[in-house]
Amino acid sequence: MAAAFRFLTILPLPGRLGTTEEELAGSVGSFPLIGLLLGLICAAGAWVLWLVLPSLPAAVCLTLLLLALSGGLHLDGLADTADGFFSARPDRTQILAIMRDSRIGAMGVIALIILLLLKTSALATLDRSTVVVTALLLPLAGRSAIVLMMGLLPYARPEGGLGGLFYTRRSRLAALGSLAFAGLVTVWLAGTCGLGVLVFTMGTICLFARFCRKKIGGATGDTLGAACELAETFMALGFAAVAGGAG
Repeated sequence: MAAAFRFLTILPLPGRLGTTEEELAGSVGSFPLIGLLLGLICAAGAWVLWLVLPSLPAAVCLTLLLLALSGGLHLDGLADTADGFFSARPDRTQILAIMRDSRIGAMGVIALIILLLLKTSALATLDRSTVVVTALLLPLAGRSAIVLMMGLLPYARPEGGLGGLFYTRRSRLAALGSLAFAGLVTVWLAGTCGLGVLVFTMGTICLFARFCRKKIGGATGDTLGAACELAETFMALGFAAVAGGAG
């Protein structure tokens, strides 16, 4: 759990616990718990932001908080994924090489802008009580989506990489446990409507996993980060749709 905390957040943790590759490799099952912890921070932030600001600037600040807690790690993965997948390169090796390039391209910029606009505008439509619950659930859904991707796809880089550290024989078991945990928390906090939003979100991640398999034959650290951001965004859109229907 300490390793997952160190990897998924920029928050300081004293000592050396959770710093070895073995501890990192065994941390996957703790990803949803770290997501819930981040969600509690975001929920508190949302409660204050919607109290002192109009909904649109409050939503911008909440989106900033969501990405700041992870240091923008998952947004970087989204940008690299978009650059590779939409590069018009049919060869898997070329796509993976583009994704590894530290420079951002046009498709990466477009993906970042669209995702941040969607997430922010969806949050801005929610009232204070709904956005607090949504802010708590978004990081949980995002980190659960990472584990789900690991359970659905093999690691795509034959030479290895940071994302490959997390792949173990228990990846599928961890994916099932993450989904069950996320489902229970979501039903407890948001009822059956929330469960429907979670199913919609994870269904979208399954479609993304299928696209990843088609493009590169599996997952990389970049696509895992992209899955986290997509899950947060589609869950925000789902709650916005529910709130719009109720309105």
